[in-house]
Amino acid sequence: MIELINIRKVFNAGKPNEHVAIDDVSLTIETHKVTVLKGPSGSGKTTLLSILGCMARPTAGRIMLQDREITSLPERFLTEIRRETFGFIFQQFNLLPGISVIENIMLPAYPNGERFSSLKRRAERLLSLFDLSPKAFAKIEWLSGGEAQRAAIARALVNDPGVIIADEPTAHLDTKLSREFMDIMARFKAEGKTILIASHDPIVHEARGVDRVIGMRDGKIIDAGAV
Repeated sequence: MIELINIRKVFNAGKPNEHVAIDDVSLTIETHKVTVLKGPSGSGKTTLLSILGCMARPTAGRIMLQDREITSLPERFLTEIRRETFGFIFQQFNLLPGISVIENIMLPAYPNGERFSSLKRRAERLLSLFDLSPKAFAKIEWLSGGEAQRAAIARALVNDPGVIIADEPTAHLDTKLSREFMDIMARFKAEGKTILIASHDPIVHEARGVDRVIGMRDGKIIDAGAV
């Protein structure tokens, strides 16, 4: 369970261009469910997702992860928590060109010090799971949009995270691929993972596997959704 208590995030505090991105938000995210943050551009959903995933620190408020307060932990501990707890799927996929698909998938696990042979086997299993085995040694830039999406999901799973975080994952996908993405998320939910998605896409909001849609505007929660 992830809990945010009176979270506030301010950019450029005290300057003429000060911007309150998150304004006194309290929220509990239940485990093993799919939660979607919904709102227009500038609503604060991506910033809130970043705070939930320990990628950004709040200006004020507290963050609880499994009943442990992590708000003020040193960065080295937050890095470890991110690596062990979260898998991230970004809007632009953030796959590295010039190296192979399997190398991209293995990248997040390198800091763990795991034996290369063991890590490679795990990456190969993920490639097989997402029907990417024939593309294992292809460069990322040679993939289709759907293949790049599946590679990004495989990379997010290489450390077997309990929580998958996706920021506008369908923004550059057609309707078919968007629905396939949500089907994959429903499958991971059935396997016991917690899914957090920020999206303004109706295909995401209305997908059958979604448990809760939280509406946001101007840095505030305007609809907490059904829990």
